[in-house]
Amino acid sequence: MFRLVRWTALLVLAATAATPALAAKGERIKITGEVIDSWCYITEIMFSEGSAHHQCALWCAAGGIPVGILGDDGKVYMVLKVEDDATSVANPAILEIQSHQVTVDGELYERDGLNYLVVNQVVSDDGIVKVNHEEWGIQPFGE
Repeated sequence: MFRLVRWTALLVLAATAATPALAAKGERIKITGEVIDSWCYITEIMFSEGSAHHQCALWCAAGGIPVGILGDDGKVYMVLKVEDDATSVANPAILEIQSHQVTVDGELYERDGLNYLVVNQVVSDDGIVKVNHEEWGIQPFGE
């Protein structure tokens, strides 16, 4: 009898240990900010906002460079998924709003000081509001 209880306890323990942990729940938030090319923004390799950087940002997003939102709160939110896209952020939905000032509704996941965002809906799209190519030229090629 003791042996049966011990084996049952070991089986329950093994089954519990083998069960994957439940995924963390995201916090529902609404963020307003500019859709950015994370590579150029974070590395400061070139001016990376607004109309001056729009073409480069499109190339980076199409090439699979992670896209983020530079929120009006000064934080960068890395976009993991946009609306119903099942593939990746390198998709037409993100290319249509690259460099635009947007308000999005989504799920925020924070880990190790990083902000990740699953965009459920683009609530508003104000287009490119930082018209700065006259000052900076068109990046990366200049005027």
